[in-house]
Amino acid sequence: MRMPCRIALVLVAFWMATSFSHAADRPNVLVLVSDDQQADTIRALGNEHIHTPNLDKLVARGTACSRAYCMGSMVGAVCVPSRAMFLSGRSLFHVQINLPSDIPLLPELAGQAGYITHGIGKWHNGPASYARAFHSGSNIFFGGMSNQFKVPVFDFQADGKYSRDRQKIGDKPSSELFADSAVQFLKNHKSDKPFYLYVAFTSPHDPRTPPAEFARMYDPAKLRLPKSFLSQHPFNNGEMTIRDEKLAPWPRTPEVIRKHIADYYGMISHLDAQIGRILKALDDGGQAKNTLVVFYSDHGLALGRHGLLGKQNLYEHSMRAPLIFAGPGIPQGKKSHAFCYLFDVPATIAELAGIEMPKNIDGRSMTRALRGQAPHRQVIFGAYRDVMRSVRDERWKLIRYPHINKSQLFDLQNDPDELNDLSDKKEHAETLQRLNALLTAQQRLFNDKQALSSEKPAPLQVELKNDSGKND
Repeated sequence: MRMPCRIALVLVAFWMATSFSHAADRPNVLVLVSDDQQADTIRALGNEHIHTPNLDKLVARGTACSRAYCMGSMVGAVCVPSRAMFLSGRSLFHVQINLPSDIPLLPELAGQAGYITHGIGKWHNGPASYARAFHSGSNIFFGGMSNQFKVPVFDFQADGKYSRDRQKIGDKPSSELFADSAVQFLKNHKSDKPFYLYVAFTSPHDPRTPPAEFARMYDPAKLRLPKSFLSQHPFNNGEMTIRDEKLAPWPRTPEVIRKHIADYYGMISHLDAQIGRILKALDDGGQAKNTLVVFYSDHGLALGRHGLLGKQNLYEHSMRAPLIFAGPGIPQGKKSHAFCYLFDVPATIAELAGIEMPKNIDGRSMTRALRGQAPHRQVIFGAYRDVMRSVRDERWKLIRYPHINKSQLFDLQNDPDELNDLSDKKEHAETLQRLNALLTAQQRLFNDKQALSSEKPAPLQVELKNDSGKND
């Protein structure tokens, strides 16, 4: 009987040793999330009008994805389902925004795989899902938006109860508050176990109030208007009166939009400075070479394009988001033009970090695409409430508005700003038919049951009143 016992002890010791070694060899994971940031607001990616030195450095030491998409939303607060998709690896119609307990989350799975998990900043999917996602946290904000200088936050509560009497008010710009917590975590991390650190900023979401130094950085008069600037959207897209569209009066004027862009850029540059502090702390602690850094935003924003201000539309400026990978296993100084969804990122992180994801998720690992070894997706599908659907391939894009029985067809190869609707051109009738069939196929694939036409269509135009949007 002694021999089997000895063998068992040896096997247990071997398992513990290899498990410890595996955990020690795996990279740390640092996820940095911005809020409402357009894909083209990083200088290193082609925007010469913005100052983002730290994100530029991240681009230089990693791979930037130029065609990363938020699939959309069934609610006006697009960031809620976007974050639910990112955290779960599930697509829009396969995840609930409050993330019920039967849906595993990436940080939760990282914790089960031996990572020390810590969550900072914005968590827009409820305290219950946060409580199971992280071992610890600091300066946690359970909300969508707030005064950037007085963001209401919580310390981590081991009991998972975040009652109002436990809330405190931040005493500095939110980006600095969250960066402080991240720097402190990195300085204090002494464990042999790898960490999974999630830092979600509320910037550059409105109210856009950059600190004075950054507010002065951009002169509105010197900023260019976007190519697709319009004073008003040409038709009723189904969300013309939502809160985001009331942040500036109709019709939009060049002066007002330039001021919005100046404030927006100021917020992003301030955010960039805080990201720089976090990356410096990572480097100072000797962890930079063994840390997978992922920077992304939950979606884009219109900000004057097509006469719109918000993200409640399916144009490229609002669906696309910045996405950068840097660290072990990631090519340096590269750009990937592969189509991907933001919910593909969890499977990618999991593969690179040795975390096991459920087999039934919709996300696909992008590692081969990041390394230029294979294409990723061929088509991108988008959905917004019951009023918009879209599909695009390498060249063509269709946006369908079921409530008014209207389509838009864009040749993105020759018209990347989506200025020229070709849906009524006879020479493109076959392309329109093909894209309609492709859209229907994507609806089936992702379990979207929305009809694409209406028996009682809404008016093509809607009365627009100039009452300002409230910050809620």
